[in-house]
Amino acid sequence: MGKSITHKVSKTMKKIQIEKYGMFSGRKIVIATMHKKEMAIGPILKKQLGLDIVVPHHFNTDCFGTFTREIERKGSQLETAKAKAYAAMQATGLDLAIASEGSFDAHPSMPFIQSNLELVLLIDSKNNLEIRGHYRTSKTNINSAYVESVEEVIALAREWKFPYYGVILRKSEYEKEGIYKNLQTEKDLKIAAAKLLASNSQKKIFIETDMRAHKNPARMQAIKHATMNLIKNIKSTCKECKMPGFVVTDLQKGLKCSWCLMPTDLPIYEIYTCAKCGFSLKKPTAKYGDLADPKYCNLCNP
Repeated sequence: MGKSITHKVSKTMKKIQIEKYGMFSGRKIVIATMHKKEMAIGPILKKQLGLDIVVPHHFNTDCFGTFTREIERKGSQLETAKAKAYAAMQATGLDLAIASEGSFDAHPSMPFIQSNLELVLLIDSKNNLEIRGHYRTSKTNINSAYVESVEEVIALAREWKFPYYGVILRKSEYEKEGIYKNLQTEKDLKIAAAKLLASNSQKKIFIETDMRAHKNPARMQAIKHATMNLIKNIKSTCKECKMPGFVVTDLQKGLKCSWCLMPTDLPIYEIYTCAKCGFSLKKPTAKYGDLADPKYCNLCNP
């Protein structure tokens, strides 16, 4: 009788957990990182999805590419994140993984402003699912310069908020040997700068901001935002198969201008597609209203 009651309680608790967290509740997930990204990603996964977090020991993500350019990234941002996730699953024997990958380029709507685009990818090999989260921000500290003295190195490092944000020293922008990455104090920085300047016949060295996640609080914040976008996409379920990952994959443009009634490039519909079964659905875009502001019209505001 006692076993029967215990079994019923266990089933009830499991049902409550699934209702609260969804299909991932109670599963283990590996975070494919060597740069402490679990600090940004882990608490969100645990709180929002009820997942148990695993971080693989001695897992080398540098082999997929480095921000310091010793190893070039071979694939796209998405391909690299996938490779990391599958490698982490292989290393741990788990069937659920998360990997993130960052990139830095011109902001698509502000061409002269640098931006950071973060991708967080969940792969569930048990259910054959891939779900993504994205976040783009212009709040990035990416910067670099050639300097000719230890004093210049210290001045720039302070300007770039070292040691709260990391900096990297090297002989030249694409030098692959003798790179100083994990500098902790101004004393470390001075010693490294003096050594590099003394050994470089060009009498100048290269300093850059460290864009690795564990050395860059701004990136960590962007990864958090990308993880929250992932959670939003996971909690959007398909109307047909009920699986997570029912997200916007395309836009139907042509919202009419409120002045001339000609089509603009603004969307009329968002097209949602299921990551699992492929079911799609058009939903009206409420963001811009029933008619477009003339400022978005190529005829009224050329």
